[in-house]
Amino acid sequence: QVQLAESGGGLVQAGGSLRLPCAASGRTFSSYVMGWFRQAPGKEREFVASITRTHSTYYADSVKGRFTISRDNAKNTVYLQMNSLKPEDTAVYYCAARTSGVGSGRLAAEYNYWGQGTHVTVSS
Repeated sequence: QVQLAESGGGLVQAGGSLRLPCAASGRTFSSYVMGWFRQAPGKEREFVASITRTHSTYYADSVKGRFTISRDNAKNTVYLQMNSLKPEDTAVYYCAARTSGVGSGRLAAEYNYWGQGTHVTVSS
């Protein structure tokens, strides 16, 4: 069983930055594929970014160049650094873990553990 806890959400003005940490339990964190997804009101959950155990990273086109995903295996934590935020980035952001298998982590169905989410609101 893996538990995920996101934090760092809040209200920020357009153009601002936030960093979302996600702390994970489990003794083999370094082998997990970790991902971030988001869900805006009235919309389906969508892929934001992922990082593999070899530190390969993948991004949605909508956030490429603005968001950065990283991981600190010593702290069992994955981060999402969000810069140049836009009102359309407003959503609940979810951290997810895939504990077995390989893949880019772009699909929600790949993941077997999810956090509770953290709210991000970007005002114009």
